[in-house]
Amino acid sequence: MHFDFTDLRLLVAVIEAGSITAGAERTGLSLPSASARIRGLEQQAGVQLLARGARGVRPTPAGERLLPHARRLLRQRERLRGEMAEFAPGQRSRLRIIANTVAAEAFLPELLADFLVQHPYTDIALEELPSTAIAQALVEQTADIGIVADHADLRGLESYPFRADRLVLALPPGHDLCGRASVGFAESLRYEFIGLSADSALQRHLEQLAMRSGGSMRLRAQAGSFEVICRMVMRGAGIAVVPEELARQLPGIRQQVIALEDDWATRRLSIAVRKLAQLPLPAQRLVAFLQRP
Repeated sequence: MHFDFTDLRLLVAVIEAGSITAGAERTGLSLPSASARIRGLEQQAGVQLLARGARGVRPTPAGERLLPHARRLLRQRERLRGEMAEFAPGQRSRLRIIANTVAAEAFLPELLADFLVQHPYTDIALEELPSTAIAQALVEQTADIGIVADHADLRGLESYPFRADRLVLALPPGHDLCGRASVGFAESLRYEFIGLSADSALQRHLEQLAMRSGGSMRLRAQAGSFEVICRMVMRGAGIAVVPEELARQLPGIRQQVIALEDDWATRRLSIAVRKLAQLPLPAQRLVAFLQRP
């Protein structure tokens, strides 16, 4: 059986997304081209790899068996490209980083941009997932580097300190809670919120915490970024839980935040990898870069 790396990358993307259309978008292929490649791969394998249904696709037992091998081959290819980049200037390497919501929005944009400027032959794919899912992705070797909160199970992984993450409550001007130094999350549930989108790792975490406290978050609106949320808060549409680091960066909102009293509101973020010494050299450089104060 001949393995084409584009076919393997497509198969992994389709299985992870649960859709040939979404998998094609992730790999930069047209839908007809992606469908033809999947059919060709199945013909070479002599078995059906995907079960098609009205709600998308899922791997067959044969597809499940092939998936970890495909991931391993793709990772080995990227590792080889990263190693060879040391000896062949101009050879590009690509790193996949998965981070939780706060790291992805509040800390990483400027850091990764600075790293890319300094390393013009390294490309980065940044994705957002909950910390628990990030740890699992690292174990399965589907990512190079993860940025996780301290509640993630990092057994079997190596971890390094990254940043402290403190969540605060952003308030509209003149809100009832203005003037308070702090508030408990359970008490804040009396008010209406502006939240992140439903697929956000942090939003799902907050809604779980609300349920544990015996309440729920009354969401007036949901948006895709903290900046949009804060702009809506400043217009009086509701309150919001935001990272303190990000609030400092946004004009206007920095004076409109109060601390959350809950222990979970202050977390440590860590850089997690499977084995640092086994990562491609560009990935090792990025881990070292991210640890700088």
